[in-house]
Amino acid sequence: MIKLIIQAIRQTLVWTLITGVVYPIAITALAQTAFKQQANGSLVERDGKLVGSELLAQQFQGPTYFWPRPSAATYGTGASGLNASSGSNLGPTSAQLQTNVRTNAKALRDAHKLAADAPVPADLVYASASGLDPHISPESARFQVARVAAARAVPEDQVRALVERFVEPPQWGFLGEARVNVLLLNLALDAEGAKKS
Repeated sequence: MIKLIIQAIRQTLVWTLITGVVYPIAITALAQTAFKQQANGSLVERDGKLVGSELLAQQFQGPTYFWPRPSAATYGTGASGLNASSGSNLGPTSAQLQTNVRTNAKALRDAHKLAADAPVPADLVYASASGLDPHISPESARFQVARVAAARAVPEDQVRALVERFVEPPQWGFLGEARVNVLLLNLALDAEGAKKS
């Protein structure tokens, strides 16, 4: 019996050392060597100042910026314990979901001066599952070109060309859909010196 207890203790210590110390150190070293940017959160800096992460949506308001998907988590990551990342978990028959979608669609139509029944891109009215999706579809970005160009007093062609530069293809050419990172697009918009109102 004592022999089994000693073996169990040894096994626990060995596997704790392997899986709790050696493996995490090895994976961290590999990640920091081979994938440093991704391992550190894909952070984006401008002029030496941290402005966000390529992996997390941020709220952009006003007519001079491209808008991300709505967020059920108000774009919070939960660092303070509030606004933790999550979807709303509202089902398709939920009256609250229907109200949210109608409200988002109306705000979008009003901002773009469209008719009350004009179609709008679905990903600009439905919140993402995580509440932090940093991408919108290329169609949603193109939908916003006229508003952004008018607000910045620049030609639509200039803004449209910028959008096309930021269209990312499906990962590895076949996973997912084409997409546009809203943070990177808006930073490029500012960097190009497009006039803000």
